[in-house]
Amino acid sequence: MLRLFNTLGKRSETFRPVNRKGVTVFTCGPSVYQKAHIGNFRTFLFEDILVRYLIYAGYPVQRGMNLTDIEDKSIQEAKKQKTTVKRLTEKNIRAFISEMKALEMKIPDYLPKASECINEVVEIIERLLTLKIAYWHNENVYFDPLKFPGFGKLYGLDMSRWPSRKKRFHQDTYPGMQWNLGDFILWHGYRTGNAHYWDTRIGRGRPSWNVQDPSMISSHFHETLSIYCGGIDNLYRHHDYTLAIVESMRPYPMARYWLHCEHLCINGQKMSKSRGNIVYIDSLRERGYALSEIRFFLIYGHYREKLQYSDKLMRETADTLRNFKRKVKAIERKAAGKTRIENPLMQELEKKFTGNMDDDLNAKKAFDGICKVVSEIKTDDLKPAEAAGIIKALRKIDEVFRIIF
Repeated sequence: MLRLFNTLGKRSETFRPVNRKGVTVFTCGPSVYQKAHIGNFRTFLFEDILVRYLIYAGYPVQRGMNLTDIEDKSIQEAKKQKTTVKRLTEKNIRAFISEMKALEMKIPDYLPKASECINEVVEIIERLLTLKIAYWHNENVYFDPLKFPGFGKLYGLDMSRWPSRKKRFHQDTYPGMQWNLGDFILWHGYRTGNAHYWDTRIGRGRPSWNVQDPSMISSHFHETLSIYCGGIDNLYRHHDYTLAIVESMRPYPMARYWLHCEHLCINGQKMSKSRGNIVYIDSLRERGYALSEIRFFLIYGHYREKLQYSDKLMRETADTLRNFKRKVKAIERKAAGKTRIENPLMQELEKKFTGNMDDDLNAKKAFDGICKVVSEIKTDDLKPAEAAGIIKALRKIDEVFRIIF
């Protein structure tokens, strides 16, 4: 049975969906003030593998992914580029979806934009104000974490460190992976000269990043999510903020399982725009790498371990896939369209694949396992029907990996 490491509780647990009729998954999507780089796609591809493996295991899946198109960063970047926020973010959304398709990623059932969920934001804020968990201050609205029992439970925050003097944090996001010990903003009240705002029941202004995910979740899902995913960055502040907002309004948990993907690093440092060490999909294409090789590099590792990028590692990983595919091609030629017969090698391939994927989605070990089985096959000794059976098993596995055929 599939076991997943649940960040909530910090332990491995057997996966049991909330609703047997289908698995609901929500994943943090990109902040589309910039083009997504391969560090971003490392997380998105882990989530794609998760969804594909759930389907492989027989679960119907409904997935949502948010698109953060209105925030401090998009406003600042649009100003810098002398364009509008809408033009900037729409361009990056188009590029993101195009690259998702190119990398054989399943497009989520729901791709809500923050800018399209303003009514939901207002309803959430009104509810939190009524509950006195949120409050107005200088025309902004803030969430008071001390009013939510168990705040910080996802991260495991030591609340004894909370300052006795009230502090408020006004920005959508803050640099670094540390905690802001204080009240966080939900609504940016209008200031004279602001170009980005909505006129709403609670007044003129715009939603903070912190309240956008709850608004997009509530617009499509109305029960406890089976799984909530994101990058490890989101474990600092953001996901506990989201959880506190949602669970303040609903009498049931936000999600049963929380999964977080580690960073892609280059020269030992997290890949990020602020460090100037980012690599894009199209730049790897220009260097001669196939899309399947890029996808393989980004899934070839355990999602809870840092993945190191270098030109040397990229070449070596691409060579691993190329050698494997050459062997598969030889087996496919031997099959020559014959009707398959069940054989022990089919069972061995499935066992190596599912045994490792059931262990917290260990895609690297799963690939290495099937690679070892395939490498030991003596193609000349295979009967065509046996070869056809092997190819059938590999095609089924490739519905998850999407790198072989």
